[in-house]
Amino acid sequence: MVFLVSRDMDTAVALVQSYLYMNGFFTVTEYPVWETMDDGEIRTVTDVDMLAVRFPGAGRVDPSDHERQGVVRPDPALDVDPDRIELIIAEVKEGRAELNQAARSREVLHAALHRFGYVAEDEADELMAQLLAGGEAIHPNGVRVRLMSFGSRPPHESSPAHQWLLMGQIVTYIRKALTENWFAARALQSKDPVISQMILVEKAIRGET
Repeated sequence: MVFLVSRDMDTAVALVQSYLYMNGFFTVTEYPVWETMDDGEIRTVTDVDMLAVRFPGAGRVDPSDHERQGVVRPDPALDVDPDRIELIIAEVKEGRAELNQAARSREVLHAALHRFGYVAEDEADELMAQLLAGGEAIHPNGVRVRLMSFGSRPPHESSPAHQWLLMGQIVTYIRKALTENWFAARALQSKDPVISQMILVEKAIRGET
């Protein structure tokens, strides 16, 4: 038996969560994967830093609505497919954007897939095989699943078997989105620690209150 339990997130995970939130994802963070052994003892396999889901059309703007303002569009670097349900299983690092060996284990991927909802065992096996081979899989019903890493530096491998994104790109995207929508962002009373901090920094740069 494998199950997931929540705990507080760290700063790097909080940054990635804010970024995915601005890209239309719902997230859960830092879920330790625990395994119950045959003798009844429990051991921690690893932490799943980030699980995220995005539904088709999230944040979509009607092209005929020329008066609509303040809409944050997805980051092209994230390569969101606007017409599919998207699921992301991610590791977050302050160093290189790499995956722990445990994060690539079938047990952890199996637990993560079932955290999103019911997946038939034969479908789960096929999805895990695709994820381990290339970091992306398409469920038979059209759902896109990705295995990703986020970090401050690129991974050691030039072509790792998963997708990755740098923290610097994330910070640039968030700041660009805020400055492009500053008329709304400056008045935002956000409870998100990352976004509220970046709004404060922007106000300081602009000399605003």
